[in-house]
Amino acid sequence: MSDAISPISPTATTSSGNAALNSPARVLMASLVGTTIEFFDFYVYATAAVLVFPTLFFPNNDPTTALLASFATFSIAFFARPLGAVVFGHFGDRIGRKTTLVAALLTMGISTVVIGLLPSYEQIGVVAPLLLALCRFGQGFGLGGEWGGAVLLATENAPEGKRNWYAMFPQLGAPVGLFLSSGTFWLLLHFISNDALLAWGWRVPFLASTILIGLGLWVRFSISETPAFQKAIDTQERVAVPAAEVFTKYKRSLFLGTFVALVTFVLFYIGTAWLLSYNVKVLQIPFLDALEIQILGSVVFGIFIPITGKIGDKIGRRLSLILITILIGLFSFLLPSLLQGGEGGVALFAVVAMALMGMTYALIGAALAAPFPTNVRYTGASLTFNFAGIVGASLAPYIATWLQANYGMTAVGFYLGLSAVITLICILASGREEV
Repeated sequence: MSDAISPISPTATTSSGNAALNSPARVLMASLVGTTIEFFDFYVYATAAVLVFPTLFFPNNDPTTALLASFATFSIAFFARPLGAVVFGHFGDRIGRKTTLVAALLTMGISTVVIGLLPSYEQIGVVAPLLLALCRFGQGFGLGGEWGGAVLLATENAPEGKRNWYAMFPQLGAPVGLFLSSGTFWLLLHFISNDALLAWGWRVPFLASTILIGLGLWVRFSISETPAFQKAIDTQERVAVPAAEVFTKYKRSLFLGTFVALVTFVLFYIGTAWLLSYNVKVLQIPFLDALEIQILGSVVFGIFIPITGKIGDKIGRRLSLILITILIGLFSFLLPSLLQGGEGGVALFAVVAMALMGMTYALIGAALAAPFPTNVRYTGASLTFNFAGIVGASLAPYIATWLQANYGMTAVGFYLGLSAVITLICILASGREEV
């Protein structure tokens, strides 16, 4: 069996003779809407972890210590994501993509809404950050099952020659979610004071996600199972324990894929969560201005995803990723000078970083799914993506904050550059069918 994703057309028929019901527009909308909601929830937390959580849940005389504690709870979700990948991946590979995606969306959504209802440290003491950590675990658990299923929903319906283009659509959920979450806080700060934001306004984005969840469920229930998975059902190709199959037969792909995606995660969380904290806490840029820089970055991020999706189909995904990773490595040398160049330098850094992020993120979904056959693809792609989240994203804001505080901005650039080198080595070590 080939390790590459099977080129199944949206109009393919199953062995039982029933035509697949998913139109391309419906498939791409379902994959995009779901990831947009999931990433909106995820980034609302990231923004709040910088703006309000250090004050509300981690009171401390030292602002840096409180921020580091807030980033520590931020990292919890990344350690929960592989567990979510195993659980949701198991059911996604056993009972289907559609039902599992609905369950993942509900898990993520409920956790987010509960965060908006939590009492603060001042009200219930140390129990408050513990409850926050528990909800953050729930967010990570749900997202661990969302991403892989959304990518497969797109790629398993992709016609030949358009796999990278289809795989790009769920990836667009990241910049759209970032734009909406940053934009929500930006609007709040235009209409309420900082004191009101700390008192009650921070809860609005978390509670408002109920509207998005309802929309996401409606779209997800409107789709049918993917042709590739339906074929696996008809030919009885499903395995009893997909995670065991991945760990025994696809260890190489799991390991290499994790580090192929390493620099993608490091770049993103340096360019978003850490950059926001650096702007607000170190450069003392006003909240609104810092959020405007992040919104600008999200727009650039979104623009470069479809551009790169088209390029990837023309010149090849592997070559594209090699070139993009080299560009990120070169960019790491510019990081110190840009971030020490005032607000203008920071804005330029955000634009370039998010342009590079759009390039690498557009292709990483298809790259991580490629080595796995249909019967374990949900589990394999999800585990790879979420292991990469642990090594690349979970501690990135924490590490960058610590490096900047103790060794200066050059050390942060070295951290990004080293990540690019590791990723490049793993891309080169992977075969053409593995990336």
